[in-house]
Parts: sequence; C-alpha cells; structure tokens
Amino acid sequence: MSTEPMRFDTKIAVLLREDLEPWQRLNVTAFLVSGLGSQLPEVIGEPYEDADGVPYLPMFRQPVLVFEGTKETVTSAHTRTLSRALPRAVFTSDLFTTGNDDDNRAAVRAVPTGELDLVGMAVYGPRNAVDKVLKGAKMHP
Repeated sequence: MSTEPMRFDTKIAVLLREDLEPWQRLNVTAFLVSGLGSQLPEVIGEPYEDADGVPYLPMFRQPVLVFEGTKETVTSAHTRTLSRALPRAVFTSDLFTTGNDDDNRAAVRAVPTGELDLVGMAVYGPRNAVDKVLKGAKMHP
C-alpha cells in the first residue's frame, strides 16, 4: 500500500454560506454530497470490509473539500457552475422548513434559478474547473 498522497484530476467540493449554524453546515453538507454520489458512479470507490469480514458501504474514492463564503460568493459560484455545465447539487434556505424529499423538490422547483436563496452547493468536475467555480471561497475552518 502506497503512503504517497494521491492527486486526483477531479475535485469534489462543497461550498457553504458562512452564516449557517454548525448543525446546518453538517446537515447541508450531508444532503449535498448524497446528490453527487447517487448520480456519478465514478466518484464512488469499492465497498469496505474489516478484518473480520464485516462489509461496509462504499464511499467517495477521493476527499471532499469543504469551503465557505458569503451569500454573494455562493451565488456567483452557482452561476459559474451552470455556465460550465458541471454536475451540481443545491440546498436552499427553504429546505430548512421542509420535512421530506417531495417537499424539498417542490420548494426548489417553485423558485426561478436567479432567485434561489442558496445556502450551499456541491460541485464535481475537473480540478481546474472546480477551482474556478470556487473563486472567492475559502477553506472551511
């Protein structure tokens, strides 16, 4: 097994609005990355197994980098993601008031793209393209 860090050509990134409460940051991150994993099989590695042969679900094959930024930073990143047609997931402030998947989708569907009150987004793609999308964001502390 190599101890050298692997450098990936792609990047999985989550961008969170900096004014979220800690519980919101965790919740939004979990929801956002589930969208990427469900639609992009190439981001998922092989299943895990411990020394006793107990199986575990597969996870992402590469790190997920978490960033934060202002509301404007998140909105700009969303616009850049759309212009580059990168795979993405969004979480709007309205989703904090819903309690199920049907209501979540309806809440997003009810708002035009430019008026979404984004509190977070996930994006996947070539490393340099994701870096450009995240311009102005900083690594989450």
